[in-house]
Amino acid sequence: MRDRISGSKALMRALQAEGVKTIFGYPGGSIMPTYDSLFDYTRGEKKCFDHILVRHEQAAVHAAEGYARVSGEVGVALVTSGPGATNTMTGVADAMLDSTPIVVIAGQVAIGSLGTDAFQEVDLVGLAQPISKWSYQIRHAEDVAWAVSRAFYIARSGRPGPVVLDFPRNAQVEEIDWEPKKVDFVRSYVAYPKLNTDAVREAAELINNAKCPLALVGQGVELGNAQEELKAFLEKADIPAGRTMLGLSALPSDHPLNVGMLGMHGNYAVNLKEQQCDVLVAIGMRFSDRVTGNTKTYAKQAKIIHLDIDKSEIDKNIKTDVAVVADCKESLPAITALLRQNDHHEWRESFRELDEMERERVIEPAIHPQEGPLLMGEVVNAVAEQAPRGAVLVTDVGQNQLFATRYFKYPLKRSICTSGGLGTMGYGMPAAIGATFATDRTICCFMGDGGFQMCIEELGTIMEQQAPVKMILLNNNYLGNVRQWQDMFWLKRKSFTKMMNPDYSFIARGYGIAYEAVTDRKNLAAAVGRMFDTKGPYILECAILEEDNVLPMTPPGMNVDDMMLEI
Repeated sequence: MRDRISGSKALMRALQAEGVKTIFGYPGGSIMPTYDSLFDYTRGEKKCFDHILVRHEQAAVHAAEGYARVSGEVGVALVTSGPGATNTMTGVADAMLDSTPIVVIAGQVAIGSLGTDAFQEVDLVGLAQPISKWSYQIRHAEDVAWAVSRAFYIARSGRPGPVVLDFPRNAQVEEIDWEPKKVDFVRSYVAYPKLNTDAVREAAELINNAKCPLALVGQGVELGNAQEELKAFLEKADIPAGRTMLGLSALPSDHPLNVGMLGMHGNYAVNLKEQQCDVLVAIGMRFSDRVTGNTKTYAKQAKIIHLDIDKSEIDKNIKTDVAVVADCKESLPAITALLRQNDHHEWRESFRELDEMERERVIEPAIHPQEGPLLMGEVVNAVAEQAPRGAVLVTDVGQNQLFATRYFKYPLKRSICTSGGLGTMGYGMPAAIGATFATDRTICCFMGDGGFQMCIEELGTIMEQQAPVKMILLNNNYLGNVRQWQDMFWLKRKSFTKMMNPDYSFIARGYGIAYEAVTDRKNLAAAVGRMFDTKGPYILECAILEEDNVLPMTPPGMNVDDMMLEI
């Protein structure tokens, strides 16, 4: 007897075959046949999915991103056509820039209506193509199994990223004989480049002969699950390592070779030492402008070794002396095998004086102030000190992100979830929701008052799901990062950065979420303790000094060693 099913039911089976457990979505007219099929797969004996109803389609994608970043699996978002689909595009672009594996499935009008300006019709494939790894329209039900398998293969393989599937209504309702498909090869798509042994030998030789080597560790190590391979490499060569913002948990915070965070608001010593090292080894990072500063003067004294799975990143921003194009889980041990056991004690010790300078002039005043209003750094530090081991940091974008990433602790892998490349305000809360479905670890989500209000509707999702997100609202009544730049570079002309904020206690009460406000530092530690002792979601609002600034800072366009410890 033939197994004849609709295209929408074929989608359910295809997702099941890919191991999908959680779907973040929002229904609508053009995706209704699929949601009708989904009904049976989310309850009863047939249940294999949890569907999380978000309150905005952009949040569905950010939640899928949070799920993917923490779990290491592909996140899935399901939405309708027209505005439902276009609302996902910010999340798709965010996932593309941060190499996050997600699959977005959007409804579409029937193919017979395409091009007629039908209700809620939009060229989704055309919109998504420049900002996704692959976008495709499933025009007939018989293509569902193949398209879904191909989408997941592309999303998760090689350098991960987002895939968008456009699912016209006719393909959802057509009936077909079900036949599963498995795609593990795409012509012209080389997911895992062949390791060049000559490049490996050249890299090893440079590292063996280096007097002052420095490693720059990016998210590629996390994406390649190469955390142990990284440690073996660093420890054998005795190389100090800085981490990019997205790579912060690729190496534990307390590892002796960890020398801090790279970038515009990173740590002082590692940024200055980029201009003094003789061999610089970039591992799974893309030399973002926020890391390099002025590329014309960046690390000109050093031989550059770049390990990356994506050939297009080689020489894109910084000229490379040796390029090892491969998965770092393969390239790191290959290089390590050729390394001599080394000792760079004197070089590593040279970081200490600069570290102490930063600690005395920036860190201690930020986390242990003696008077005045609360500071963001001290709130982050107070949360980090009491957070359960292995807590995951999720941030929104702005000063909250920069303070949180600097002062949180990362003992375990996959412990940070933030919007790096696109810098998407409103990312934090939905990404934190997604993260709660990916792990049992505590989720700490730091947000500013601006980003909080960009995604405030997702408190409804948290309420419905009782998602145990610990939300720390750093409220300074400003769009803080823009305000800091206006003060520093725009003659203190604060053009439309002052915020009039609501009474968040009433909002929390309306959503039935536990809430506490802190205005005095003597109450901070106890309030943080109550937050962690409370089961379920929690909002801890902290009244922050309005003029609190993130330091150190390399001014935009300046040399990386022009980093400022004070304004």
